[in-house]
Amino acid sequence: MKKNIILAGVGGQGILSIATVIGEAALAENLYLKQAEVHGMSQRGGDVQSNLRLSSDPIASDLIPKGGADLIISLEPMEALRYVDYLSPEGWVVTSADPFVNIPNYPEMEAIQARLKAVGHLVSLNVEALAKEAGAPAQAANMVLLGAAIPMLDIDHDKMIDGVRRVFARKGEAVVESNVAAVEAGYAHSLKQM
Repeated sequence: MKKNIILAGVGGQGILSIATVIGEAALAENLYLKQAEVHGMSQRGGDVQSNLRLSSDPIASDLIPKGGADLIISLEPMEALRYVDYLSPEGWVVTSADPFVNIPNYPEMEAIQARLKAVGHLVSLNVEALAKEAGAPAQAANMVLLGAAIPMLDIDHDKMIDGVRRVFARKGEAVVESNVAAVEAGYAHSLKQM
């Protein structure tokens, strides 16, 4: 098993929490893991990106080459578009449909969506609305996105849920359960969209 994942978004959206949960689940599956993070200016809404590599065999490098990503998970559609050149021809993009407009010349959403649809393998979803429908706060939108990516990760669903429970355990049972509900909402939506 080998998965090269690019996680992208805007500072403060919870990209690194997604990476942490995936890492927990990967370790539970006895996979090797390498991660490289690029932090933007999160206090100003700068872009945040992380390379996450999982494999059943040892991994030499923590960086994903162009054309080598199996999956882009993005909490911001323009940020997903920024990394499309890294996607392999068979790769998937799982992205929030909701823009985080942090620049005055933000492109038209129709143009962004058209370019993302051209990728061929796309799951686009309104993560904040799905979080609210699941009874979770809007801050759990990142967990909705994680749930939507589970079918492409080749990691057991239950191990992903266990990873969510471990990562959020220190915040109390209510936070754990709302994050689990958010993951399940994204997972169900992704299965329907695929």
